Amino acid sequence: MSEVTDVKEIFGEDVFNDTVMKERLPKKIYQELRKVIDEGAELSLQVADVVANEMKDWAVEKGATHYTHWFQPLTGTTAEKHDSFISAPKENGKVLLEFSGKELIKGEPDASSFPSGGLRATFEARGYTAWDITSPAFVKRTAVGATLCIPTAFCSYTGEALDKKTPLLRSMEAINTQALRLLKLFGNTTSKRVTPSVGSEQEYFLVDRDLFLKRKDLVFTGRTLFGAMPPKGQELDDHYFGTIKERIGAFMKDLNEELWKLGIPAKTQHNEVAPAQHELAPIYAEANIATDQNQLTMEIMKRVAYKHGLMCLIHEKPFAGVNGSGKHNNWSITTDDGINLLDPGKTPHENKQFLLVLTAVMSAVDKHAALLRESAASPGNDHRLGANEAPPAIISIFLGDQLEDVVEQLVNKGDATSSIKAGKMGMGVSTIPQFRKDATDRNRTSPFAFTGNKFEFRSVGSSASVASPNVVLNTIVAEAFSDICDELEKADDFDLAVHDLIKKLATEHERIIFNGDGYADDWVVEAERRGLPNMKTTVDAIPALTTDQTIKLFEKFGVFSKAELESRTEVAYEAYAKEINIEARAMIDIAGKQIVPSVVKAVNKLADSLNSVKAAVPTANVSTQASLLEETSSLLADTENALVALKKVLADVPTAVSAQELATYFKDDVIKAMDELRAPVDKLEMIVDKELWPMPSYGDLLFEV
Repeated sequence: MSEVTDVKEIFGEDVFNDTVMKERLPKKIYQELRKVIDEGAELSLQVADVVANEMKDWAVEKGATHYTHWFQPLTGTTAEKHDSFISAPKENGKVLLEFSGKELIKGEPDASSFPSGGLRATFEARGYTAWDITSPAFVKRTAVGATLCIPTAFCSYTGEALDKKTPLLRSMEAINTQALRLLKLFGNTTSKRVTPSVGSEQEYFLVDRDLFLKRKDLVFTGRTLFGAMPPKGQELDDHYFGTIKERIGAFMKDLNEELWKLGIPAKTQHNEVAPAQHELAPIYAEANIATDQNQLTMEIMKRVAYKHGLMCLIHEKPFAGVNGSGKHNNWSITTDDGINLLDPGKTPHENKQFLLVLTAVMSAVDKHAALLRESAASPGNDHRLGANEAPPAIISIFLGDQLEDVVEQLVNKGDATSSIKAGKMGMGVSTIPQFRKDATDRNRTSPFAFTGNKFEFRSVGSSASVASPNVVLNTIVAEAFSDICDELEKADDFDLAVHDLIKKLATEHERIIFNGDGYADDWVVEAERRGLPNMKTTVDAIPALTTDQTIKLFEKFGVFSKAELESRTEVAYEAYAKEINIEARAMIDIAGKQIVPSVVKAVNKLADSLNSVKAAVPTANVSTQASLLEETSSLLADTENALVALKKVLADVPTAVSAQELATYFKDDVIKAMDELRAPVDKLEMIVDKELWPMPSYGDLLFEV
């Protein structure tokens, strides 16, 4: 019987959290540090020295020998450079373990080898990491030992953000400032800070590691580039919320314990729709902490899976024909004294502050729909968005029956006088108690859905950092709040101005609301009629980063400079082209070295068999063998022709063109050639002897776990 886990005992044991700081730091130092964390005051080097020394002692007690500034460059993953605590050896050959406030506050990694989109030349190597004091340090245990990890921001020598965290922190300050302006207009004098909170639902696949290693496409790209559907996929819906297999359960148990030790509040786990697909959801945290925790979660998932003989696939679409994986970004805004600005209350039609916040979000999403779509764009997500498994590429808002009714009243009648009430639900069984149902149903096809007291941005891809979508959400809503405050601060009659502004925003941005089936073809037509953008691919979405509207938005709130936006545009185009190029080269490698030789063997085997039968029994009916040989040979020829075509397309990749033009070539020409190579190969897999097929099938990968 497995050992029982005491969650309360292990939770946060490897985190230098507030409890640890309060216990270990001198009272005055702790109070000064808390002031910096809570109010954003400047941290003195004297305080930093004391904190660094205590942090080091705590980490050493945990077994740490090294520390690292843990940061999130524009690769979308994390980075770390380890330094030991040891100082220069003394005359007696002994060493001391030291860690200064200066080392805690600032690091200096090489900036030249990370994506910068032209902000830094290759020879300009210096960059800086700076401690994010609001995100607690932690000890991470891996094969290299225990390491003290200090969450940091990353910038260039000239001060531009080269990471995901810096803009996120800037956007959090922007929405805090503007939300406080709004609250004060409503008479709130007690709230001192407003913070966006995020809960990231993480979907993923688990496959057997030995099978994974036999699939070069998975090894190189994280997704299968070839693969025929097995006899059974997800048609029966029997995997969703189904009983968790023993091997998967053991993985989940260990995963939870690892996450809990790092203070990550993993709460929900279940089987997802596709076979071998699962989901983990945490409790909410402040946006920057939630981002850090999600990056850690993905890393730990992979490490724990490896220990169980599994591989964790985070790619948005590891397998064609079954659902891909997303990362639903649940976003809300809450004051330091517990007020959720997105809580409608029992009578939303009477809650003027909520209605103003709601219509502000409607305005923000409608005005910046293209930018919000871009924040969830990636080559992997292109396979998922718009399919009947994920939200469409068209951004719209689902409000539900109750709030949609309130908005319709505002638009059509000029005022809202009622709210649809939640009723009681009876199951028709006397032993099952009645319960109160919600005032509205959910819509799983909506990209941006209101779910009670938060918005769920469902378009984000499973492998993505949640920093980018939250930078956008925070900033566009900050802008909407700012515009509202500009009007209300000069109003003679505040209540009347609020009423008129709610009605105006609801009327002007009603088009963004859609409560219907986002998968329906009719919605594409209707969205076009409404003037809503439909950017089907990443390359279509990237230009939203550098429109005049976007530059004005981000520069106004100091979240991005024009140069930083242009650099991220270059990085996005380059990353797209490089990822598709790797996939195309992997296809060529696999098809040329594995598939074609295996099929040649199959054809020769069929031909030998056919000739043997003819020689032994000249009158035998060999039509089946002949037909199979003909079909296999024909598909082999198609494969070879498509392989040659893909090689030529790659050989013809244009040079001396812009990053956008290069990415467009890969989108239009290379992906088309890849699809044309995959088609005959997947057909061949269905007719070639399994013993001769050179790699595990979908059936092997999805069901042998």
